[in-house]
Amino acid sequence: MKTRVALAGLTALVLLLSACGGDGAEPTGIVRVPAPELAGLSLPDAANGNAGFAFKADPGELLVVYFGYTSCPDVCPTTLADVRSALEDLGDDAQYVDLAMITVDPDRDDGERLTAYVQSFVPNSHALRTEDPDELWNVAQPFGAIYEVETADDGTVEVGHTAFLYGIDDAGMLQLQWAFGTEPDDLRSDFALLLKRAKENRG
Repeated sequence: MKTRVALAGLTALVLLLSACGGDGAEPTGIVRVPAPELAGLSLPDAANGNAGFAFKADPGELLVVYFGYTSCPDVCPTTLADVRSALEDLGDDAQYVDLAMITVDPDRDDGERLTAYVQSFVPNSHALRTEDPDELWNVAQPFGAIYEVETADDGTVEVGHTAFLYGIDDAGMLQLQWAFGTEPDDLRSDFALLLKRAKENRG
């Protein structure tokens, strides 16, 4: 796993060099060039009977994806609370934004626990998990997400992971990603911008 983390970390550093500062007309999130295509990827959705969930928004909508784990003491709940706040401020258009959380700690995050956790922030969110480490890694790579789970001799579990949010359009293309600490108002502004673009493209 450490080798994977090192290689993915280098890739992430290379890919995350392009960022836009916005004044409302341009996004505040990070633009990846070229944009990763994610439509061919999927994971089981514990919130929907473990049916396959494809990384592609519904037509004219937006899918927001997050890698994390339910025992996270600070970064994960803060990030998801920021998404909730952004959606509340988005008003009626919040219904066109879908949230999916992928656990990087499936040994402790069973389907019921993960579903309850993510839906406590945003109802009807998707709880994605797999117990196949290769399947999880193959999904994480195109996102540029990295993670590591280690168990100490005393049984203590330490988890490290990237803390980006990823915005995916209805073609399965990664449009923007947001670093930890992005203000809810900036998230709301970018969500609105991406929804506007999606509706225009849909015609």
